[in-house]
Amino acid sequence: MNDYDYDLFVIGAGSGGVRAARFAAGFGAKVAVAEERHLGGTCVNIGCVPKKLMVYASHFAEDFEDAAGYGWTLGERRFDWSKLIVNKDSEIKRLNGIYERLLTNSGVEIVEGSAAIEDAHTVVVSGREIRARYILIATGGVPSRPQEPGQELGIVSDDVFYLDKQPDRLLVAGGGYIAVEFAGVFSGLGSQVTQLYRGDLFLRGFDDDLRRGLAEEMPKKGVDLRFHTIIDKTEKTSGGLLAHLSSGDKLEVDQILYAIGRCPNTAGLGLEQAGIALGKDGGIQVDRFYRTSVPSIFAIGDVIDRAQLTPVALAEGMVVARHLFADLDTEVDYSGIPTAVFSQPPLATVGMTEAEARKAFGAVDIYRSRFKPMKHAMTGRDERSLMKLVVDRESQKVVGAHMLGQDAPEIIQGIGIALKAGATKADFDRTIGIHPTVAEEFVTMREPVADPEEARAAE
Repeated sequence: MNDYDYDLFVIGAGSGGVRAARFAAGFGAKVAVAEERHLGGTCVNIGCVPKKLMVYASHFAEDFEDAAGYGWTLGERRFDWSKLIVNKDSEIKRLNGIYERLLTNSGVEIVEGSAAIEDAHTVVVSGREIRARYILIATGGVPSRPQEPGQELGIVSDDVFYLDKQPDRLLVAGGGYIAVEFAGVFSGLGSQVTQLYRGDLFLRGFDDDLRRGLAEEMPKKGVDLRFHTIIDKTEKTSGGLLAHLSSGDKLEVDQILYAIGRCPNTAGLGLEQAGIALGKDGGIQVDRFYRTSVPSIFAIGDVIDRAQLTPVALAEGMVVARHLFADLDTEVDYSGIPTAVFSQPPLATVGMTEAEARKAFGAVDIYRSRFKPMKHAMTGRDERSLMKLVVDRESQKVVGAHMLGQDAPEIIQGIGIALKAGATKADFDRTIGIHPTVAEEFVTMREPVADPEEARAAE
């Protein structure tokens, strides 16, 4: 039976799903996409876009303070959480409309409702049975929750964007980028913030110098960092929530935010019934063209649990559309993907960490600079930036670039192009810097730092 309603049916109208749907339709396919919530997925509605708006909002307190050093006199200041949320909602609604127009103008039908897969070619949405030649799963991820008693009293990142009231006292549990970012946001907005992490240093997987540097900077901005600490249980009290910590301390707060990771959003999709194989991490297993164990079903984005980044999902969606409907077999290059944490101060990175490079190449040269940015020469603020290059000693190729400090994400995006093009340290050295900027430090670092491993070997 080959009478299909659509050539491609996409489950999930997030960034990756919308990109695949639009381009497949552009290649002549008949396409529909199902979405049970809001168009744009996690990134637009409860992820990177509203979070970045909140990051902007949280920076103004410091900006007002810093202005005094430059001769500005400011009047009374007051932050209104409800106004931020209303304005944020208005912007998100505008973006939802843009996504709707992108789909409809491309000829893609939007089907509202929750979708489940019945078999290799059949999807059911709100009781409607739909048959498609190909099915694409792009349902993203969801926040994980812990198991300790009282965890239901806390919230996860999805809930932050709809809080009626800003918590005066916030406890953030977790050490990934979401935990770090929201700790900075709420501290900047005036909340008393405590952040817990079970390990000895947060942001596992990032370069150690960045991790240590951020751990030094966040307390300066009012965040109480507590490593080697988790919540054992939480109780509701007349004054808020009482968290019993593994350290033996008890901490009363107004809200607890669990930011302990995200997992693939596969619940209710009917994957087992359809025979779709999952990996040990719960992500859908796919090949290089994102085909699952069922040949007619594909999956992209956070639901396959590779690189949980919006631009990656967009690239994966393009691969699927080209492969199925344009006879173009391109692949996503997962190496050297630039990424940023909108912490305070922000950090960004591209390429290998120092530890990864030492493991891959053995001998490496490390160029590192830590300094107070020129902006703070007259603010009195004790904030320091960190710039770092990791170089393969044999080839002199720059294999990693890392930065902590203002505008790090904007700067590393450009550096990422250089690394993707295979730039060497000599290429960096030949590049004339823009003065005076923080970014020029990347092309003016001339002497590598002493190699601790070689020093130990010489003893």
